[in-house]
Amino acid sequence: MIEWLSEHWMEIAGTLLSLVYLYLSVRENIWLWATGFLSSFFYMIVFFDERLYADMGLQVYYLIISIYGWLTWKWGRQRTGGKKMPISKVDGRTGAILLLTGGIVYVVVLLILLKVPSLIDIPASELPFWDAFTTTGGIIATWMLARKFIEHWLVWIIVDLVSSGMYIYKGLEVTVLLYLVYTVVAAIGYLEWKKNMKTRDRDIKT
Repeated sequence: MIEWLSEHWMEIAGTLLSLVYLYLSVRENIWLWATGFLSSFFYMIVFFDERLYADMGLQVYYLIISIYGWLTWKWGRQRTGGKKMPISKVDGRTGAILLLTGGIVYVVVLLILLKVPSLIDIPASELPFWDAFTTTGGIIATWMLARKFIEHWLVWIIVDLVSSGMYIYKGLEVTVLLYLVYTVVAAIGYLEWKKNMKTRDRDIKT
């Protein structure tokens, strides 16, 4: 047991921080971005060791978006004068842009996974198509969270389910459990944000 913990401590630390991140996300607490930053740092190393390069690159993106999210939520709160930045819905134009952007990002990430490893003499990604899919979904969903779009939870449900299948294949048991919890919490988060959104709309009208 001690040997297993010593070999997987980084994955465990990332998992625990991710659970805190999830809780804070549902609660709309700005400190989610700090815990997300730390979790991404640990998982960046884990995914490199497992040769899931797109997921590793995604963690680098998460490090950057965590800073962006913190600043956006802080400015959004100051701009509205409320305790929290308001929740928004994706309109038709934004949705179309996100779909187009997602398609472009997917193609770019997939080409990188298929071509780059051989050029720099490192092992190829074992699941390039699914790796690219979860990477793209994570990029889009995290940006949507930074902008506080409620639909980001729906994107995460899909991404987390696909990721769970990948990690079962790779034998990352702790991470599989984490992503199954992610899926459940994403559903809870969507319902909680929807309820909070209705409450705030009602308060504004009254």
